[in-house]
Amino acid sequence: MVYNLSEKIAERKTKEVYKDNGKTIKLFVENYSKADILNEALNQARVEEATDLYVAKLLEVTKIENRWALVSEHIEGTPLDVLMEQNPDKLDEYLNKFVEIQQTIHTKQVPLLNRIKEKYKRKINEVETLNDNTKYELLQRLEGMKNHTKLCHGDFNPSNIIIDKDGGYHVIDWSHATQGNASADVARTYLLFMIEGKKDIAEKYLDLFVEKSGIEKTYIQRWIPIVAAALISKANTEEQYFLHEWADIVDYE
Repeated sequence: MVYNLSEKIAERKTKEVYKDNGKTIKLFVENYSKADILNEALNQARVEEATDLYVAKLLEVTKIENRWALVSEHIEGTPLDVLMEQNPDKLDEYLNKFVEIQQTIHTKQVPLLNRIKEKYKRKINEVETLNDNTKYELLQRLEGMKNHTKLCHGDFNPSNIIIDKDGGYHVIDWSHATQGNASADVARTYLLFMIEGKKDIAEKYLDLFVEKSGIEKTYIQRWIPIVAAALISKANTEEQYFLHEWADIVDYE
């Protein structure tokens, strides 16, 4: 099928996103990993089929001019991060909605997804710039964390929440989805805010999640160095420096 790529709606380091005739075309850079493309498609399909979450339906995995593309139904609406920027007076309202959506996701189970502890163990072992003692302590801490089977988005940030004209929400970009401990998912969201330089929002988000979930804040914080270390290998140079600082705080309480 031929797609019209004249209407670009987003651009990232590894992909461009277009809208065409009720479809969203996520077009990846040339030579992007075929395995990663197929894994993202599989994750999205599994979440779509196993839950009642508002997820854009995957329509096609294809190639356009020798570049891999994922085609999904297009969701009309505004990303939550844009609404936050446009309406700073509504930040608390939007954060409440954001946390509630994440908690709803955590109530779901998708048994065929990869397990988060196994993924993080592999990622931490791949990081060559962590000293051996830090790596050992992080892996030991990871091993001691509780085994859960909750659906974790893995990249849960406001830009991946689309709010439609009726106030409903749709969750996009399931490429990092796993099953496991919800606190790890929360730690990742916290770090995403911090990486963007939004420390105040990060702290407010964490406090709000703790309040709504009843999970001890220190337990979530114990995940932060683990998650930081797992993110290092695919981060850019500036982000790697930041993540190393967090990963090195193994005794963070």
